[in-house]
Amino acid sequence: MKGNSKHSKLRMLRIAVSVVLFSLITFYFLDFAEITGHNSWLERVQLVPALLSGSMVIVLALLVLTLLFGRVYCSSICPMGVFQDLFNWMARKMNKKKKYGYRPERKWLRWGILAVAVIAWFADFTFLAGLVEPYSAYGRMAANVFSPVYMALNNLLAWVFNSFGNYTFYFVDISIRAVASFVVALLTLAIVAHFAFHWGRTYCNTICPVGTFLGFFSRFSWFKLHIDTDKCNNCGLCGLKCKGYCIDTKNHKIDYSRCITCFDCLDNCHKGAMTYGLRKKALPAEAVSAKTEISEETPEVTPKSVAQQQVAAPADDSRRRFILTSVATAAAIPVALAGKQTASLFADDFKPSERMVPLSPPGSVSHSHFLKHCTSCHLCVTKCPSHVLKPALLEYGLGGFMQPMMDFEKGFCNFDCTVCGDVCPNGAIKPLTVEQKHKTQMGRVVFIQQNCIVERDHTSCGACSEHCPTQAVAMVTYKDGLTIPKVDPEICVGCGGCEYVCPAKPYKAIYIEGNAVQQEAKPFVEEKKEDVVIDDFGF
Repeated sequence: MKGNSKHSKLRMLRIAVSVVLFSLITFYFLDFAEITGHNSWLERVQLVPALLSGSMVIVLALLVLTLLFGRVYCSSICPMGVFQDLFNWMARKMNKKKKYGYRPERKWLRWGILAVAVIAWFADFTFLAGLVEPYSAYGRMAANVFSPVYMALNNLLAWVFNSFGNYTFYFVDISIRAVASFVVALLTLAIVAHFAFHWGRTYCNTICPVGTFLGFFSRFSWFKLHIDTDKCNNCGLCGLKCKGYCIDTKNHKIDYSRCITCFDCLDNCHKGAMTYGLRKKALPAEAVSAKTEISEETPEVTPKSVAQQQVAAPADDSRRRFILTSVATAAAIPVALAGKQTASLFADDFKPSERMVPLSPPGSVSHSHFLKHCTSCHLCVTKCPSHVLKPALLEYGLGGFMQPMMDFEKGFCNFDCTVCGDVCPNGAIKPLTVEQKHKTQMGRVVFIQQNCIVERDHTSCGACSEHCPTQAVAMVTYKDGLTIPKVDPEICVGCGGCEYVCPAKPYKAIYIEGNAVQQEAKPFVEEKKEDVVIDDFGF
């Protein structure tokens, strides 16, 4: 009999909960149609986001959950943990005889990575901490790798359905917002998937700082796995099937700091020697060793020694050396060269519109605040309806690598939109009301008259003024019956509408310069329009 019905149900319950939570949070990242809305609790119950946002109730709840039941957070709540289980399941389906076995804890590596992550965060080197933080790492994978694939499948369905006159699906623009972030996400996916496929939960128990942190508390959990030495026949199956490498079957010990309470061992124990319940007092070392010696002297109970079964677990001759090959994205060199040549022709007439200070999202308070709290999960990037958020390269400095910044290449920030603050789980982007958003100044407008087509080509334009929601850009009399923009930076909120629509090339005539500390824009007064009195019919 394989396990017992009680423990099998416990394992199946864990799998069901894991699949549901994993599916929901993954779809939340991919949902461009806003089916799930903008308020979700799934990303807010992740440990690091809750810690950074100051949600101490959630942090304490997760710690209590760990002290009660062990690392169920790693087993079912963390999307990166369930993602690893998916590849682990695939490996076992492909190789029915796949074995793991016990390995001593690499304590120095586990605590070393946790220490580096904490120090990096305090030193404003946030990207290093976010690189190994499991929720953020999975978020970047979902936003940068899974999302384009999901959109491509949507467009395929749109093409099929539209061919039959059904417009349930609609075409969406597929783009990679930042090549560097895409490469990092792809490498993370490859590395974690490789580790999970070949070595189970090695990432969780060796690299992940959250796993190390919760592992400390899980040592003292009330409910634990236990090995009943009276029933155990030293077959070693529980250890060979443990993807956490934490069951020492030879000494009948379990490393609770690495146990993720997946309950796989319960289902694989033929004798019912593995149980899950309230913690018990450990047997004296002499009793355990004596029990082991007696069992080893009984040949019919131990047809194979535990050592023989475990030797194969750490080493696998069929493993191939994993080689990660990064292929550089081909750049449009001829176009770039042509752009440089065009710019050089007008070098004396044009002034480059280069932004010196990047714009952080509305509600991010300041670059310093943003740097301290953002772990680059890219949820705001994938949720932004105007597509104006883009992962930074070095605009914020090396410490802010991959953190979102405003970019007006594909659109501008909607005057009434507050989505980024609504979805941010880390407190990096504070939630704003629409009224607060109207006053938040991310940057200020800058006008370069010599680049404007009104002066250069002596033709009318005014597109920038038409797209300004605060009248920070207004058209004034110029010459020859033309009008030209005049800007008021004090009432500008930095939405980027003017920069996005400006037709001037090769350099924009108007752009937004960022504020390192976001300000409150001065209120603008709408121009009063004279009432037109019609005495008679208008024709």
